[in-house]
Amino acid sequence: MKVIYQEKEVELEDGANGFVAAKILDAEEKNKDIAIKSEGKLLDLRSPLHEGERIEFVKIGSPEAFEILNHSTSHLMAQALKRLYPDCQFGYGPAIEEGFYYDVDFGDKTITEADFPAIEAEMKRCAKENSPYLRSELNAEEARVKFHSNPYKQELINEHQEESLSCYQQGEFIDFCRGPHLPSTGMIKHFKLLSVAGAYWRGDSKNKQLTRIYGTSWWSEEELKEHLEVLERRKANDHRRLGRELSLFFISDYGPGFPFFLPNGMIVKNALLDYWRGIHRRYGYQEIETPTMLSRELWETSGHWDHYKENMYTTKIDEKDFAIKPMNCPGAILSYQSAIHSYRELPLRYAELGHVHRHEASGALNGLFRVRAFTQDDAHIFVRPDQIEEEVKNIMRLFDEVYEVFGLSYKIVLSTRPDDYIGNPEFWEKSEAALAEACKDSGHEYQINAGDGAFYGPKLDFKLRDSMGRTWQCGTIQLDVNLPHRFGCTYVDKDGEKKEPIMLHRVVFGSIERFLGIIIENYGGAFPTWLAPVQVNILPVSNLNHGEYAHEVYERLFNEGIRVKVDESEDKLGYRLRNSQINKIPFTLVVGENEVKDRTVTYRVYGSPKQITVSLEEFVKLIHHSIDTKARY
Repeated sequence: MKVIYQEKEVELEDGANGFVAAKILDAEEKNKDIAIKSEGKLLDLRSPLHEGERIEFVKIGSPEAFEILNHSTSHLMAQALKRLYPDCQFGYGPAIEEGFYYDVDFGDKTITEADFPAIEAEMKRCAKENSPYLRSELNAEEARVKFHSNPYKQELINEHQEESLSCYQQGEFIDFCRGPHLPSTGMIKHFKLLSVAGAYWRGDSKNKQLTRIYGTSWWSEEELKEHLEVLERRKANDHRRLGRELSLFFISDYGPGFPFFLPNGMIVKNALLDYWRGIHRRYGYQEIETPTMLSRELWETSGHWDHYKENMYTTKIDEKDFAIKPMNCPGAILSYQSAIHSYRELPLRYAELGHVHRHEASGALNGLFRVRAFTQDDAHIFVRPDQIEEEVKNIMRLFDEVYEVFGLSYKIVLSTRPDDYIGNPEFWEKSEAALAEACKDSGHEYQINAGDGAFYGPKLDFKLRDSMGRTWQCGTIQLDVNLPHRFGCTYVDKDGEKKEPIMLHRVVFGSIERFLGIIIENYGGAFPTWLAPVQVNILPVSNLNHGEYAHEVYERLFNEGIRVKVDESEDKLGYRLRNSQINKIPFTLVVGENEVKDRTVTYRVYGSPKQITVSLEEFVKLIHHSIDTKARY
């Protein structure tokens, strides 16, 4: 049997599996091989190979290996839970970005973090048994017998009666799973259970709430320790806690999911919006505003009434149904239709800071990350087919500029045609190629997420990574031929004929509120000067002797447009300095006898013990430079 490895055709014995291939083709590093990738598909090392397959090895240290490790550890945890709680029933148990979870029905038993040490100890015993992860295929009848006591598995079996159902077993534990898994449990050594939460079966609030146990697993003790330290930093930077401490925002029981922004929070939010408006003006966008509430007929035409009504807030006005908008797209379409357009006008770029409302489940609400009312920084761009690639590159230049300001790196995922697509295949092929080419021309790599595009067009998703290694879905570029067609949008082409434009949906921040939550945590509440609610805090050593000069400095900075205050409390200077640091103010100025005499200021940058004395004029230039360059100190 011949397979292709590292672009060479190599001979293996018929029926050879990944273990055999690793021993022959990767002898020096075979102990690092934990799975195999055949024609792009991940397989266990026990999986047999086939004639002509193109293979590569999945090694410890790769992202795929990390996912397989955590998926395998979720099954290890389930095995331990079944030993400790024999009557428990299992739902799903996948790997997630930084670990794994399992949804479990414990009946009347309540599991808390106090139970974790006993569960971890049993997991270690299971791991030491070094049981192999073995794959098998069951038909529906075999699966019903195997999982006869588990109602969750029975539900899944009923939905897949015509299919062969894959399972994995280690020791006495078995569950449905696509895999792949590690060769054996003995490879799992460094793990930690992290938290417990409630989760409705299949994410539906009408179903029973299960217990979701989260954990994480790593290849070394050092990696695990480092990750746990990052998690502690994340707790310290929790935007909900910082929102209270820094008087940025709060959420009241009178309005779950509807955030209140306090004066400090509004300063940060408005600075963000001012920046958004400035950069969009520079990139050729025209800002629009569309109504918050529109009639049922509009949402029927757009398709939202049939497919999204459960998430919409509705009411009646003059006996007619109306809905508060969950998204801005139909309003942008109506704005386009308010005039006749020529091909010369395209691309036409509409930008909108639209306040939208969505009825999210109460259990999903999470600070600013998941709310029911938020500002979406939308743009809807109407283009001719021949303009797609260049316009996407223009958008990506804007994205690069914005994300660089906040120090956020990203990766791009290209989602391609799904099974239930509309439009002709040629449109999809050309559109996907245009998006891919735009990424290449812009110097960005991308991953393919096959079949995950919207039914009306392919899309690029921008996955941001923050200072603590977390990934956030923010920016999106999505092609749409559906809404322009539904609403009969046209432009007059150069041949005088009416043509339908293509609409690009595009967000940079996604949700202003969610992005604020991200950057609060990314900066740990210590905003760069241009965003900080208070940019300068002036501390007179003595209010009596130095207060007058402190107010002179205040007036000068205030008139320069700087957000400044004077701390005239009677507390000792050391306490006031400490308080300025606690409030994460970028610049703290101390003025005493020498500063009054020399007309200078002594400043300290947040997080630094160093004190620097400069003239007031020099400080004015310095802080303007910090603001104008959006410097991250």
